[in-house]
Amino acid sequence: MNWDLLEPLLIIISIDIILGGDNAVVIALASRNLPPQQRNKAILLGTGLAIAARVLLTLVALYLLQIPFLQLIGGLLLFYIAMKLLTDTEENDHIKAGDSLAAAVKTIVFADIVMGFDNVLAIAGASHNNIILVIIGLLVSVPIIVWGSRIILVLMDKFPLLIYFGAGILAYTAAEMVMEDRYILQYMEDYPLIHQWFAVVMVIAVITLGYFSNKRKGTAV
Repeated sequence: MNWDLLEPLLIIISIDIILGGDNAVVIALASRNLPPQQRNKAILLGTGLAIAARVLLTLVALYLLQIPFLQLIGGLLLFYIAMKLLTDTEENDHIKAGDSLAAAVKTIVFADIVMGFDNVLAIAGASHNNIILVIIGLLVSVPIIVWGSRIILVLMDKFPLLIYFGAGILAYTAAEMVMEDRYILQYMEDYPLIHQWFAVVMVIAVITLGYFSNKRKGTAV
C-alpha cells in the first residue's frame, strides 16, 4: 500500500475515532437498562446496522459531492463542524435508554445516523471517492470505538489536545474538499502556492480560533 492510499486511510480512521466519542456514549446510554447478555447483543446489532447505514450514507455523500459547488459547500460546512468540535460542550443526557433489545438497537442506529452526519461528510471528503477506503476505515475504527470507547473518552478528557488534533484533521480535510471542487480547482491552477498552503493556513486558523473561543469561555487547555 503506497502513501497515496495510506494517508487518506489514516485520516479516515482518525476522523472515525475522534468523532466517534459521542457515538460511543450513545451506545452506552441506549443499552444501559438492559441485562448484560442483551446489552452485548444490542451493542453488536446496533453497531453493525449503524456501520451499514453509514456506508450507504457515505455512498450518497460521495455522489452528491460530484454536483457542482457541493464539494465547496461541504468543505465550508466541515470547517464549521471542526470549530463545533472544539467549542461544543453539549452533553448526551437526552439519549433515552431502551427497555428492550429492539428499542436499544433502534436508538443506537437512529442516533448514529443523526449524529453521524459530520462523520459521513468528513469521511466522504477524505476518501477521494474511494469507497473501499471508507469500508476499511470503518471496519478498523468502529471496533476501537465500541470496545475502547471508555478509554477514548477518558483520554480526551485527560488530554484535551487530542480534540485540537481532531479538529486539525477535520480542517485539513475541509481545505482539501474546497480545493478539489472542480470550479475552484480551475482557478487555482495559476496559483500553486495557494493550493499548497491553503490547508496549512486553515488548520492553524481553526485551531487558533477554537483556542481563543474556549479561552473566552474559560475552557481552554
